[in-house]
Amino acid sequence: MTPDRVVPFAKPATRAATAAPTTSVVRLVLTDFRGYARARLAIEPGLAVLVGPNGAGKTNLLEALSFLAPGKGLRRAKLSEIDRRATAAPPGAATQDRPGAWAVAATVTGPAGEFDVGTGRDIDSESGERRHLRIDGVPAKSQQDLSERLAVAWLTPQMDRLFADAASGRRRFLDRLVTGFDPGHWSRLLAYERAMRERARLLREGAADPSWLKALEEIMAENGVALAAARLEAVARLAAACADAPGPFPRAGLAIEGAVEHWLGSMPALAAEEAFRAALHDSRGLDRDSGVTQTGPHRSDLLARHLGTGEAAALCSTGEQKALLIAIVLAYARLLALRRGSAPVLLLDEVTAHLDAARRSALFQALRALGAQCWLAGTDTALFAELKGHAQFFAVADAAVSPA
Repeated sequence: MTPDRVVPFAKPATRAATAAPTTSVVRLVLTDFRGYARARLAIEPGLAVLVGPNGAGKTNLLEALSFLAPGKGLRRAKLSEIDRRATAAPPGAATQDRPGAWAVAATVTGPAGEFDVGTGRDIDSESGERRHLRIDGVPAKSQQDLSERLAVAWLTPQMDRLFADAASGRRRFLDRLVTGFDPGHWSRLLAYERAMRERARLLREGAADPSWLKALEEIMAENGVALAAARLEAVARLAAACADAPGPFPRAGLAIEGAVEHWLGSMPALAAEEAFRAALHDSRGLDRDSGVTQTGPHRSDLLARHLGTGEAAALCSTGEQKALLIAIVLAYARLLALRRGSAPVLLLDEVTAHLDAARRSALFQALRALGAQCWLAGTDTALFAELKGHAQFFAVADAAVSPA
């Protein structure tokens, strides 16, 4: 990838028949993004393999692609931290290097046609930590507009111990998958979190207007029950798909645990909303003293189990935990292809680590059969040898990308 020039890559010699129409990024432009000053890339749908040493810029490319989904991207970094840092100007240079706010632009094709996306850090916002979004040149109403047009899912090395780490990471992982099934899930999640933060502020400051607290708790109850219901439905679908999945990846048993989910399992949704409102009202004093909202879907947890051994995922080896994650993402991609008519764009960073040859081969075969656009990144070309002729290969070095 070189500045101000579109770098085209040839189509793979052969490609497996797609299971569903693909949603694919066919043009990617980065401006002042991490180590990339200005870069443009043209690519064909299908599998793409990024190979290069650590620190070369592979994950930065995947992170840029992750901003085609709502949220903070796969690193969850502050938006201002993504801006490219200035470098010293060479002797005799006429201008100094003055990076601006980062931006990502992409052209995406899918079953509904082609559209353009532009997003980046909004320097005009008060905090500088908001991002703007345009679709086909028109400002988007919200980031939900992205999830209505395409779905993006990713696995990174930091997620290898997802099942053993804090529940917050598992909730974020699940909510990204749920948003693929239900694009409105993202907006409901934001509305719930805004109301929860405002309620916590009012409780902390004291002397809050009871009517305002009641209004915020109404918002939390309505959106919180909807969040829990969407999660329950998605987990049930994923659990069934994982239990029936063929191949050498472990079958994953999935469930979600939480107070609101428990209410929904034993009463109608309206009764669950009433129970949630009552719990919020009764816990105002405790929530004020602790600084934490004690009850709600923000405290729910995704539970996973290795069905072959019966062991909780958190107690499995790192390799088995990664294999379980891959099995879940593959099941999600297959379900989404059936539900939305197009598989998600997959970003798999160092996905071959901890996989033996049999599972590595099974993963590649599953991706080819799925027909999704999948970006795989790694340091060792030999680990992707089976994809020769079936994928586009890129060499990445010093924030530059070239055909391999």
